[in-house]
Amino acid sequence: MLSKILKIIGSIFVLLAVTLFAVPYFFKDQIKAKITEAINKKVDAKVSFEDADLSLFKNFPNANVTLYKLNIINKAPFEGDTLASIGEIDLKMSIKELFKGKDEAMDIQGIATKNGMINIIFNKDGIGNYDIAIKNDEASTASKPLTLNIQKYELENFKFKYFDESSKIKMVIDSINHEGTGDFAASKLDLVTKSTAKMTLDMDKVNYMQNVSLTLDAVLGIDLENSKYTFKENKALINQLPLEFDGFIQLVDAGQEYDLKFKTPTSSFKNFLGIIPAVYAANLDNVKTTGDFTVVGFAKGLYSDTTVPKFNIDIASNNASVQYPDLPKSIQNIIIDSKIINETGILNDTYINLDKLSFRIDQDVFNAKANIKNVTKNALVDAVLKGTINLANVSKAYPIKLEKPLTGVLKADVTTKFDMLSVEKSQYENIKNAGTMSLSGFKYADENGKTMNISNALIQFNPSQVNLKQFDATTGKSDLSVTGILENFYGFIFKNQELKGNFNLNSNQLDVSDFMTTAEAGKADTKTEAMKIPAFLNASLTAKANTVLYDNLTLKDVSGKLIIKDEKLTMENIKTSVFDGVIGLNGTVSTKEKVPTFNMDLSLKQVDIAKSFTQLDMLKKLAPIAGIINGKLNSTIKLNGNLDATAMRPDLKTLTGDLLGQLLSTTLNSTNSTLLTALGSNLKFIDVSKIDLNDLKAAITFKDGVVSVKPFNINYKDIKATIGGTHGFDQTMNYNIKFDVPAKYLGTEANALIARLTPAEAAKLENIPVNASLTGNFTSPKISTDIKTAVTNLTNQLVQQQKERLLTQGNSALSDFITKNKKPTDTTQTVIPATKEAVKVQAQEQIKTKATNLLNGLLKQPKKAEEEPKTP
Repeated sequence: MLSKILKIIGSIFVLLAVTLFAVPYFFKDQIKAKITEAINKKVDAKVSFEDADLSLFKNFPNANVTLYKLNIINKAPFEGDTLASIGEIDLKMSIKELFKGKDEAMDIQGIATKNGMINIIFNKDGIGNYDIAIKNDEASTASKPLTLNIQKYELENFKFKYFDESSKIKMVIDSINHEGTGDFAASKLDLVTKSTAKMTLDMDKVNYMQNVSLTLDAVLGIDLENSKYTFKENKALINQLPLEFDGFIQLVDAGQEYDLKFKTPTSSFKNFLGIIPAVYAANLDNVKTTGDFTVVGFAKGLYSDTTVPKFNIDIASNNASVQYPDLPKSIQNIIIDSKIINETGILNDTYINLDKLSFRIDQDVFNAKANIKNVTKNALVDAVLKGTINLANVSKAYPIKLEKPLTGVLKADVTTKFDMLSVEKSQYENIKNAGTMSLSGFKYADENGKTMNISNALIQFNPSQVNLKQFDATTGKSDLSVTGILENFYGFIFKNQELKGNFNLNSNQLDVSDFMTTAEAGKADTKTEAMKIPAFLNASLTAKANTVLYDNLTLKDVSGKLIIKDEKLTMENIKTSVFDGVIGLNGTVSTKEKVPTFNMDLSLKQVDIAKSFTQLDMLKKLAPIAGIINGKLNSTIKLNGNLDATAMRPDLKTLTGDLLGQLLSTTLNSTNSTLLTALGSNLKFIDVSKIDLNDLKAAITFKDGVVSVKPFNINYKDIKATIGGTHGFDQTMNYNIKFDVPAKYLGTEANALIARLTPAEAAKLENIPVNASLTGNFTSPKISTDIKTAVTNLTNQLVQQQKERLLTQGNSALSDFITKNKKPTDTTQTVIPATKEAVKVQAQEQIKTKATNLLNGLLKQPKKAEEEPKTP
């Protein structure tokens, strides 16, 4: 009996489980349709979601509907802007809601959302992108496919973005986690909420808050009928500064009505430390403080399209001090007197008064005061800084996290008065600055051990400029002294504009590696970071340096002008003494794109060939002549390509350009060249060690790793050679040499034939072309020539010369023969035809025999075995 009961119960559970799995498939489309209908009836925007899912297990015995990737895209005038994007929305409802008819509304009991973003924008006309609700009567009176009876809601990992184009206020509340519990079915309820977030606030490109942590645990009294929200019990933290609120916010037709008061619940100076972001403030446990710090304020009035609530925030501290544990010094005599006030309800009438900020470390006192007015239209700033800070004492009194301690004394005595519009338009006549700021004995070491020592730096503030009067520093092997003018200091500080300036730099020695940065410090495989020319910099630098160390090069007497703009460095009239000569440079380097690029013109004058072609990889690839040719070089080189992003050296695979060069006072070390040695062994008529390359001019082009040499001529004694072809950066080559060789250089056989010619005949001999083909590579060349064909051609030419001489001699013999057979008394011109022809034939045979004998004698001269032509 028991087993039967268990089987029945088991069957029921199986049936229930199957039902719970199956039901969602029957109701999924119905729910999806109701949600789509509800959205479309309420909003005028492009709404989409990827999918909807129904589960009876997630919140059993309730049903759970999940929407995935909901997006709400604005229509005009914010066409294409995303108003909201939510990764996941969970709707909790009773299972009975699934069985309601098509025209019956589904009752939602709970909402939970994850990974959402809400983006609120106000354009220049004050129109907001959030107002997408359909306002016609027909929509409001239509049936409601969904109703809300929420008991609990949650937001996980949300971001709220706000931007007002007219006031240029930008606010981002990130990492929002918020939940609320209450019975929204009632017209009045207490909503218990918990919230955490991080807030960033910018106004007109000035940052006022950066990732400030916010926490609020509050019980809100909600009156749904009157849209009134009252703070009952609450505890807020701004970073670690505690605040309490009292009052209410009420939604009215014109906007929101505020009547709020807030204050710090205690007056300890620890409250001030709590404002400082945790990353800078360290742990407040065991910190000893004296004095007070309070924040008291109110906000009362209407927030609408044209007004803000009147408010007053009073921040004060009087004669406070702070001593951190384990630090030897304290900060004394801290005075803060600051107010943020709006007395009219017009946002632009808000003003900020920092009437006094003062503190002392040891005997060094620092004071500041400032006020800011007209905050939204054209902020007016009036400020004074005066005092001394010994940087070595800062880390001894405040827990700044530094790898290496700072040293140095900072002194300031500066007054400034300006308006933001004048800064933006560079109207320097409206900017009133005066005073000086100096830094001496400054020493800093980064995490990689690189040090920067500033012996003296002095900045003078003038009405229109910031004058860098002195900057003397050393780092690594480098020293530098800089003076100059900053033309747009305030535009850079307050408006994110370019930093403009003109500077002069002098140095005894600059080592480029001292200014390179590295990534992943401390690791064995430390790599140099990609160098980047700052986008904000728009400056020129006239530089002189006695010595510049770059890679393996030592450059002397370096001078020229550097212009930095738009992430590009332009070099003008750069000159340096190197390789016993002078190199001039004009060109650009750009780091604007992911891969840095360069475009340069180089001028080389009287540079030593051996040194330059040994130490410069680029020249090695263009002409691998190091160790072979000694002497000087004049050259112009135009080239462009990519740079290695870390070492900023040319990427040889991308080089494109051309070179025009002239060799001066050169000598040739042919024994150092496998190619020249092989060439000399294949062409006996030339001694490669005696080739004269003085004043040789050559032109080459290079692209995609291939060097093309335009044909050029060299002369060796009375031999002319024309050379042209290509080689690769991988040292492979394909060259052709055409020699124009006098016959006398082509061996003993040729010379024996020439010896039988008369001087006049020898002078008529044409030079013989000899061609050589060079392939393989420079260390293992393959050489082929047509020397055998050339010798054959010469022999044919000499034979032809002999034939012509013999024919000439034959004609002379015929004439003699006719003369001999003519009778002295024969005065008639009549000759019997048969007799005349016979005489002619007979004479020709004699000539033929004689010529054959001469030619045979010429060609059958005895030869010396394997005799080669002597090298001249």
